[in-house]
Amino acid sequence: MKLSDYVIDFIGKQGVGHIFEMIGGAITHLLDSTYDREDIDCVSVHHEQSAAFAAEGYARVNGKLGVAMATSGPGALNLLTGIGSCYFDSVPALFITGQVNTYEYKGSRPVRQIGFQETDIVSIVRPIVKYAEMVTDPMRIRYELEKAVFLAGHGRPGPVLLDLPMNVQRAAIDPEKLESFFGSNEHRKLQTALKPVSSRDIEHTLKLLEQASRPVILVGGGVRCANATDELRELVERTGIPVVHSLLGLDVLPGTHSASAGLIGSYGNRYSNLTVANSDFLLILGSRLDTRQTGTMPDTFARAAVKVHVDIDAVELNEKVRVDLAVHADVKSFLTRMLKALHGRPQKDYSAWHGVIGSYRAKYPSGTPALPAGAIEPNRFMELLSDRSQDGDLIVLDVGQHQMWASQSFRLREGQRLLNAGGMGAMGFALPAAIGAAKAAPGRRVIVIAGDGGIQVNIQELNTAVRHRLPIKIFVMNNNNLGMVRQFQDMYFDGRRQSTMNSYSCPDLVAIAGAYGLESFAIDDFSRAPRQIEHALHTEGVVLVEVKLAVNTTVTPKLAVNHPVEDMSPELEAGELESVMIIEAWNKSDRRDV
Repeated sequence: MKLSDYVIDFIGKQGVGHIFEMIGGAITHLLDSTYDREDIDCVSVHHEQSAAFAAEGYARVNGKLGVAMATSGPGALNLLTGIGSCYFDSVPALFITGQVNTYEYKGSRPVRQIGFQETDIVSIVRPIVKYAEMVTDPMRIRYELEKAVFLAGHGRPGPVLLDLPMNVQRAAIDPEKLESFFGSNEHRKLQTALKPVSSRDIEHTLKLLEQASRPVILVGGGVRCANATDELRELVERTGIPVVHSLLGLDVLPGTHSASAGLIGSYGNRYSNLTVANSDFLLILGSRLDTRQTGTMPDTFARAAVKVHVDIDAVELNEKVRVDLAVHADVKSFLTRMLKALHGRPQKDYSAWHGVIGSYRAKYPSGTPALPAGAIEPNRFMELLSDRSQDGDLIVLDVGQHQMWASQSFRLREGQRLLNAGGMGAMGFALPAAIGAAKAAPGRRVIVIAGDGGIQVNIQELNTAVRHRLPIKIFVMNNNNLGMVRQFQDMYFDGRRQSTMNSYSCPDLVAIAGAYGLESFAIDDFSRAPRQIEHALHTEGVVLVEVKLAVNTTVTPKLAVNHPVEDMSPELEAGELESVMIIEAWNKSDRRDV
């Protein structure tokens, strides 16, 4: 059979029904092999970056694997941002690039290029994939495909890339004679499992927990990567321990759950940061504790708490925050052992601690103060939108201020998913990721929340969404500037708004959406917002809603540089922070303001 046919057969057997791609000469054999197949649908997009983001959204919803393809040279290079997004956020995805014929490839010769669009994508991509290889021997195709997909999902998930020269794609092979990766020495070596979670670590964790009166669980994206959301929920409901979330851990437990205490970190809720700051026991599950969680003073993060950190990636343990117990383990295995060990043990009463957290939530809601009369307050808008969403909706956020407003104030319902761009943080993520999510979960409504800057990065995919008649509802929070950096400039650059307002503009988004053939309208009055949101959510097909905001709308609160997480900007009145702290407040004279 033709090798390209074998590749497509293999992809179908992985439970992948959609390939996201933009055609080019070097992948015509592969895409031709999908023609007239009923089990594989090619989703043709208008930029390879969109194909990569769509594959990520697809994988994050189906929990298995996303696949994207691109031609050689510019096509392969355009995948890089999406590949990096998958790598940093631990998403299993297979990227296949076309390459010039092996006899046109320069190899080690000291020339820049021989074949048209020839580019050494394998060397370029290696720092942001788990595995990358150019397949030059057709008889190795089964081995390389099996190895790549195995590595994508094994351990901490991530992307892999195979580069296929055109003469390899069109080669004739006998599938019965192809060597398998499974059962090979390499497979046996790679399959070496993590050491089982030790009874000593479980008992140590429980002993530390028993001594605590203000415990907190910090859930990261690793909980969902480990397929451990059910175990996490059982632990929370059995113990009554409150939960705070990282950006990627927001949909591990619904925001409407009584134990959910919100988003922590630089753009977190003030009440959530006060919760983690005043804890005396912190169980960290599948979170890498990056600076956006801990602030720029990691030694002050949960400083009064005994900390237990569980992560499948050993290099993340004790890397940024020193902990009392580091457990190198799969989160699901750890939680399974914890639940078993808790059987028969009495449940402690944390009602007083929950009361404190409730008082923080009531006293310190997130939101932008001092807006002009009649202006739409974005956090209140997110509350309206979440109240009118329904169980099972998929919410996809782009990158910018709107991402933080939604992460702070969109309270997720049962069965809802929230796709956030974390480590790469690329503008333009949301719309193509929503296309992938919609393809992975047909029939489920997708809500995109984007900014005026982010939506323009991949706005061409409105055509893709309309062409496929996807149930995507797009809300663009438009303050006519690149607000995240503008807010940073206002804080640290004396309001010099170079390139965020100066040299930046936004076109008429409603008119552009209309040109793409979808219903679109603007919301500029908060009093009419509930009815207009309802209309958008219940209109068939793709809808774009432009939400007009004041230019100076900010993410509030926000953590400033060289402040502990509980001391957010705008600062509280003198003495107020000290009055609500259970532990000793940080000495402000020790700060190094910039």
